[in-house]
Amino acid sequence: MFLSAVTFVKTKSKTILVKMLSQAGRGFSFNTKRSRLWEKLTVLHYDPLVKKKVLFVEQKKIHSL
Repeated sequence: MFLSAVTFVKTKSKTILVKMLSQAGRGFSFNTKRSRLWEKLTVLHYDPLVKKKVLFVEQKKIHSL
């Protein structure tokens, strides 16, 4: 049986796991997943250290899912 190199190519996953960091300056962070094709995330999310909703920005990519 003839096996081509195409069958051995690993496909990239569609989603990645990223670390979101609070902009309140208290160091709180959480992990979430996003599509590989999207731009960097910025979301409003509850920060329990400040006890209100604050802006979270994507800090770094953790790994592919």
